[in-house]
Amino acid sequence: MTDAAIPSAFDLTGRIALITGSSRGIGRAIAHGLASAGATVVLHGRDPERLEQTRAEFAADFDAPRGQAGSVHEGQQYGPRVHAVAFDITDAAAVASGIAHVEATVGPIQVLVNNAGIQHRVPLLDLAVEDWNRVLDTNLTSAFLVGREVARGMVARGRGKIINVASVQTDLARETIAPYTVSKGGIRNLTRAMTAEWARHDIQVNAIAPGYIHTEMTQKLVDDEQFNSWIIGRTPAKRWGTTDDIVGPALWLASDASNFVNGQTIFIDGGMTVTV
Repeated sequence: MTDAAIPSAFDLTGRIALITGSSRGIGRAIAHGLASAGATVVLHGRDPERLEQTRAEFAADFDAPRGQAGSVHEGQQYGPRVHAVAFDITDAAAVASGIAHVEATVGPIQVLVNNAGIQHRVPLLDLAVEDWNRVLDTNLTSAFLVGREVARGMVARGRGKIINVASVQTDLARETIAPYTVSKGGIRNLTRAMTAEWARHDIQVNAIAPGYIHTEMTQKLVDDEQFNSWIIGRTPAKRWGTTDDIVGPALWLASDASNFVNGQTIFIDGGMTVTV
């Protein structure tokens, strides 16, 4: 392989990527990384104001025309490289409508990143069934619903990339986060199930499993001196991960460089899951 051929395998120019939960945190970083590699990105989120803010910042970064701001709830198209859409990822009808809108207004989705997720910290004995269901629906069932709907087009076209976002909790458990742990364990086997059925259509489905990543959502944990010390001591790399640490593996899995990688869960955790 020549030096000139190396970067081309990671070039996403002309590909459309939908990243759920991408108005902030890990999802935003992945979306920005895919856009930097040439992809046309479709941002997704629950908060219209935050989603619009992220859309505007991306448009500035990638020189997309600003146009007229519209309702992100309607999947408003904003320019040739940056788009935004909001739909309920836990509702099958809303997912079908949202994906159909993206493919009609932006184009066929060639890369899907199932990133959206929530956390709920309560001991098992005190955990309400409603909260259990809410976490499972948001973190696991949504990946099935969005993945299934996007895969319909990928199967018909005979090509696609799906990246499901798991966690170190795919392999590990910790007190008070049982539904999250179960949902992320399910993501790994959902990834395998998707691979078993869709790999024959040249669709690569893989998962990335971040460790403890310093984001806006984890800032309180970083600020907790005792917890922060535990993370540093428990992680062989002796630091929290950053959102930038997630981008490279996601780009690899979204690109042609991973065309024979199927059904894998890639841990991005500084070595946490391989040590005791």
